[in-house]
Amino acid sequence: MQDLQDWISRYLLDCKYQKNLDPKTLKAYRIDLEQFSALISQNDLELTREGLMGYISNLHQRYKPRTVKRKIASVKAFCNYLEYEELVKENPFSRLRLKLNPPLILPRTISLPVIEAILTAAYQAREKVGTPGQQKSILRDIAVLELLFATGVRVSELCALRCGDVRLEEGEIKIYGKGAKERFVQIANPDVLNALCRYRENYKDAMEQAGTFFVNRSQKPLSTQSVRAIVNKYCKLAGVKNHITPHMFRHSFATLLLEEGVDIRYIQQLLGHSSIMTTQIYTHVAGRKQRDILSEKHPRNKIHSM
Repeated sequence: MQDLQDWISRYLLDCKYQKNLDPKTLKAYRIDLEQFSALISQNDLELTREGLMGYISNLHQRYKPRTVKRKIASVKAFCNYLEYEELVKENPFSRLRLKLNPPLILPRTISLPVIEAILTAAYQAREKVGTPGQQKSILRDIAVLELLFATGVRVSELCALRCGDVRLEEGEIKIYGKGAKERFVQIANPDVLNALCRYRENYKDAMEQAGTFFVNRSQKPLSTQSVRAIVNKYCKLAGVKNHITPHMFRHSFATLLLEEGVDIRYIQQLLGHSSIMTTQIYTHVAGRKQRDILSEKHPRNKIHSM
């Protein structure tokens, strides 16, 4: 269907220039819609309710429920666009009832003692004798680790930070999140601010050359792969055997704040979630601590029955 290919191209341009979607989201949409177009063509299906049912049936045979849900959402958004632009007479989703309940996958978190061990390993490495270049790199690594945990920033957001986004005098950073949305996160801990200030003092020239706050040894923007390498390096030095990723610092940031009683709506703003439903996944993780709290703190423990 040549019309379908043309419509997909127009829709992706609209997503890029009108909706200002980030490159990763655009890439996911493109992959999903190209797969959709290919399946429609290969099976002589039409952009109708019956055609969609055939497509969805094929998805269930090939992918896990969470992936199926995402791919259907991509096609549904595309069909809504076609309806709005009056390119189709009827939105095929208008008479299609779908109820997908993907299994709940709880985010993996890092316990506070493990986070402390990782940070301690980084600070101890700084105190050891090394070349000036090695000492300088460790200052950068400490700043990266501190900021990951202090703000819950996504690794892609951290690498995209520009020099002017990190306002240490005001104690805040401006983060560009998904969908080109901006948010400000305060940095109140003096140790974190000190680590960032020391990093900036040593990397000022390289930062100006790269145009980003975090840079690598070649004075170019730090990559997400480099951040993962930094986390792996200090996990190894700390003797942490579990696989830790930069994104787990974000999960831990949210979960530990919930356990401290911070309102979930504040956490939603700090994480840059558009919907509170996305943030509520952390309530399931924080709920794990209820048994420990109740077993240790419940006043019933003070009553000794006969």
